Formats: sequence, C-alpha cells, structure tokens
Amino acid sequence: MQSDEGAQMAEPTLNLLNRRARSDWLRLRTLVGLRWMAIVGQIVTITVAYQYYHIQLELGLCIMAVGASIVVNLIAAFIYPENKRLSETEAVTLLLFDILQLSFLIYLTGGLSNPFAMLIVAPVIISATALQLRSTVFLALVAIAMTTIVAEFHVTLRNELGYVLVVPAVFMFGSWLAIVIGIVFISIYARRVTSEMHSMSQALLATQMALAREQKLTDLGGVVAAAAHELGTPLATIKLVSSELMDELEDNQALHDDARLIREQADRCRDILRSMGRAGKDDLHLRSAPLITVVQEAAEPHCNRGKTIHFKETPGIGAEARQPTILRRPEIIHGIRNLVQNAVDFAAHSVWIEVEWTDRTVTVRIVDDGAGYPADLLGRIGDPFLRRRKAVEEDAQRPEYEGMGLGLFIAKTLLERSGAELTFANGSDPFLGPDERPERGGAIVEVIWPRNRIALKDEAGRPALGENEQIAI
Repeated sequence: MQSDEGAQMAEPTLNLLNRRARSDWLRLRTLVGLRWMAIVGQIVTITVAYQYYHIQLELGLCIMAVGASIVVNLIAAFIYPENKRLSETEAVTLLLFDILQLSFLIYLTGGLSNPFAMLIVAPVIISATALQLRSTVFLALVAIAMTTIVAEFHVTLRNELGYVLVVPAVFMFGSWLAIVIGIVFISIYARRVTSEMHSMSQALLATQMALAREQKLTDLGGVVAAAAHELGTPLATIKLVSSELMDELEDNQALHDDARLIREQADRCRDILRSMGRAGKDDLHLRSAPLITVVQEAAEPHCNRGKTIHFKETPGIGAEARQPTILRRPEIIHGIRNLVQNAVDFAAHSVWIEVEWTDRTVTVRIVDDGAGYPADLLGRIGDPFLRRRKAVEEDAQRPEYEGMGLGLFIAKTLLERSGAELTFANGSDPFLGPDERPERGGAIVEVIWPRNRIALKDEAGRPALGENEQIAI
C-alpha cells in the first residue's frame, strides 16, 4: 500500500508488463500440439463408435470436420515458424475454430448425449489462462451458445438395427447445465490462479530489482568512501606543496595565483570526496553496526519530510543493556526504509520507531498517528498489486499514490528473506473520530527476528576494527 523508491522505479516496467501480460503467452506450437492430440482422440472415438459399437454416423461429415482440423494444423506448421507467439487476435481465432469444429462434431454425434461434449470447455480454459478477460468472455459466450444449440438441434444416434439412442430429457438438461457451469466456474478458477501466479512473479521481479539497486548503492558507497580515504594523502601533499610554492612565488604574481588555484582545487576535491563519502556511509571495512544505528540509517531519507520521527531503544525483560550489533545487510535496510516511508507518507504528524531486544529476539516496531490501514485490506497487506478506490482526502494527501501494495510486498519479502516475521495492525479503531483516537492510533508494523539470524556472535569479545588497510591497485 505504498511505493518506495525501488518500487517506483520498477512500476513503469511492471505496468507495461501488465498491459502486455497476456498478449504473447501462447506459442503456436502449443495449440498445434494440443490440436493434434484432439484429432487423434476424435479419430479413435469415431472409429470405435462406428466399427465396434456399430453406431450409425454421418461418417463423411465427421471425416470432413476432423479433416478441417488437420488442414489448419498443417497450414500453421508449414507457414509459421515453430517459435511463433500468437497475438491476441490470432489466439482467439484459433480457439474459436476449435469450439466451432468440436460443436459441429457434437452436432453430428448425438448432441449432449455424447459424453465427449464436455470437451468444449477446453478452449475456454486455455483462453482463461493465457488471454485477456474480454477474449475469455467472448469465447465463453460462444461456447455456451453452441452448447445450447447442439442441445436442441443435433443428429440423433442410431444403432445398427436402426433404433434411436435416446437419453432422458432430465439428463440432457443436466449435461447442458454441467457444461455451462464448468465453462464459467473452471474458467474463473483457472484465470484467478494464473493471475495470482503472474502477479507474484512480477512482484518478485520488482523485489529483485529493488534489492539489486540497494546492493549497488551499498557497494558504490563503499567504493566512494575508500576512494575518499585513499586520495586524502595525495591531496594533502598537493595542498602542502602548493602552499610552499605560494610562499616562494610571492614576487611573481602570475605563478603565485596559479599555485593558489592549485591549493583551492585540492581543497575542493577534498570537500567533494568527503561529501560523497558521507553520502555513501559505508566504510569498506564496516559491515556491521549497532541495531539502532542501522535502523536510523534506513529511516534517514525520510527524516526531513515534515513529520517528526522518534527513535527509542529498549532492552527486553532480562536482556543485557548493550544492544546487539547486526550486519548491515541491504535487504534489512531497504525493507525497514520501505516501512518507514509508508508510515511517514500516511502519518499526521509523528512516527515512532521502537527497537527492542532480548536474548532470543530482535524487534523493530514502527507506529504512526495516521488513519491506519484500511479495514478491508488489513488481512491482505503484503500481497502485491492491491488496488482500491482512493478516498478524496487520501488523494489530496498523496495524489501520486496508486495503492498497488508493491512497496509493502517488497519490504515484507526482503525482511522475511532475512529471517523476520512481520505483523500489521492498527493502533485503534479506524472509525473513531479525530478526538477519540489515541496518539499512537495509526498503523503498526512489528518486525521480529530470531536474534541468531541477524546479530553477530560473541559481540562483547569482538576486537576493534583497527586502521583501514590501503587498497592495492
């Protein structure tokens, strides 16, 4: 229900994928292969019914119907390459042909008294899993219409003695109803499952993009800090030599000005490197930090956005006062940063970040004084691509917010990857009036890690980091 920086970068790409999500899923070879299987089944069924059970069939028309499928398959195999992916229109056309061809065969073989009439559901299910909704609805309506037609109008089956094979009307109606329900229910079910799988795949892609971006920023910060450290000595030497030259060249104003310019530019290089190193925040040798330091680093980009952020560190019952030292892992920093951004975005005035630790767990709790999570979505927070209609006041507060839920999904996925368990709740009833709500009555996020998953072992006995070693190039 928020979009962090990584999610905002990923959303344009994912939106494009959403628009094209089902436009090129189907390969022509897949449909051709399925149709060959159907053709073999149709030939075997017609042969067994005609030769073994001696059922009188319109054999010529049946062969013509099967032959039409064979011709379409051969044309597709010889004209198009094997790896061709079908457009929406091409896929709908081929599936529509399958529905009509199968309906014609059912018409010739007893209508809905033919037990194979249920196979008319297959093309609609394929559409539900691979095509857009409007295409699936169109094919489903065509399938239902053809099922209704062949239920009323069909060639009656007769045995070798000429007796009519009649199925009671109640069974015919039951077959029609079962096929219609199957078309609707199975299509909805298949589409829902496929859509959820595709959404999860896209959201995991966005998570990987966000983590890769955070890792690059972390590595870049280390390189910058190391460069600032290593270039400090030569810049100091340049400044010293230029100062001595200025003293010796006082009689020559032009050369004196050049020496002064060299010293000023050396100072400028030093300031730039110092600023970049401060922005990077990551000494190449510093891979761990106290818990509260890591949390403050994650929250820092949102500390100057007009909301007050309060930090509190408290040892749990029976825990030592010294807080644990944890690894500065990119997924932890990025995940907490997402949660803090979400709190700052929707807080009225303040956000509280509480850090607590015991001998077994490490907890980070983020609370705000906003309206809290929507009651109808509270149970689904952390699912990707949640959408709901924005209220007018929410739109005015954050007009660019689209409510996709991608940011919280990324945060939840990254933090769970580090071993955390997340809990989302509201601090009060969201329907209370502004005067009835407690100060910390907004959204609450609690992140709990087993201490052995993120805290360094033997923290008390760890030696000092020592001096940075020179990097050999």
